[in-house]
Amino acid sequence: MEPQEQTPDQPYRTQPVSFVRRGSRLQGRRREAWDELAEAFLIDVPRIETADTSVAPGFVLDVDAAFGRSAPLVIEVGSGLGEAITHAAEFDPDRDYLALEVYRPGLAQTMLRISQKELTNVRTAQVNAAEAFAGMIPASSVAELWTFFPDPWHKVRHHKRRLVKADYVERAARILEPGGIFRLATDWSSYAVQMRAVLDASEHFENLHDGERTGAASPLTQVWESGVESVVGGAPVREGKDPVSTGNTGVNEGIDERGGWAPRFEGRTLTSFENKAITAGRMVFDLAYRRR
Repeated sequence: MEPQEQTPDQPYRTQPVSFVRRGSRLQGRRREAWDELAEAFLIDVPRIETADTSVAPGFVLDVDAAFGRSAPLVIEVGSGLGEAITHAAEFDPDRDYLALEVYRPGLAQTMLRISQKELTNVRTAQVNAAEAFAGMIPASSVAELWTFFPDPWHKVRHHKRRLVKADYVERAARILEPGGIFRLATDWSSYAVQMRAVLDASEHFENLHDGERTGAASPLTQVWESGVESVVGGAPVREGKDPVSTGNTGVNEGIDERGGWAPRFEGRTLTSFENKAITAGRMVFDLAYRRR
C-alpha cells in the first residue's frame, strides 16, 4: 500500500487535534521579535477562515523558495522554544530546518534564537502538523522528521488526541523521501509503547534498532522495575515534599523482550523540557525509523 497521496484540496481537521490552545499573547521581547522577524523567518500560511493553525485547501509550500536554495530538509513537529532546531541548524548549515509549532510565544522565541545565532537555514510555521502533512508539505521532500516529546495525553479517554497514531505515521510516510529518517522521543512509557507499535505496524518504515536494548537493557524494563512513573509527576521531587503520582502509567509487563529503542539522538541538544523530565526522575525513550 502506498502512503497517502497529496490531497491539498481536502482540509484535514476531521478528528480531535493533538493540542489544546494555551495562552498565545505575546509580550515584551517576544512581541518585538514577532513584529521584527516574522517577515524573514515565518512562513505565511493561508488559512481556513480564522483558524490560525489551519492550512487553506490548495496551498503547497515551495520549499526552495522559502529557504532561497535547494538543500536537504529537516522538519521538527512541536518545536517549542526552538532550542533543539536552532542548535541543530547552527552545527549543520548544509541542511534546512523547518519548525512547526502551534503556539505563538514559542515561535516568537524560536525566531529570536534564529536572529541571535544569525542563522539563515531555519524557517518557522504556525500550523497543525497533521494538516501540513496532508498537503502543504510536498511529497517525498523531507530528509528527516522529528517528533520529540509530544503531549502524552495520559488519560485513556484522551489517547485519541495523541499525535503519533496510524494516521500520523501514514502522513509522515508521504512527506519523507525514501531512506528518510523519522526520529521520535517521549518521557512516558505508555506513549513510547504506542509509538513503537504503530511504527512497527507500518509497511512504510523499518526500525533502525530492531531487536536492540531488550530485557534488562531496555529502558522500558527499567521503568517498569523502578516504578518511577507511579510516584513521579511532571515536576521535580523537591526535598521535604511528597512526590506527585500520575496514576496513569503504562501496563507493567515485567520485562521488555521486544526492544527496538534507539540510543539518545546525539543531534538533539538537551532542552529545558527534556532536562525537566530527567530531573523529575523519568526516563527518555528514543526511536528511529527509516522510510522504505
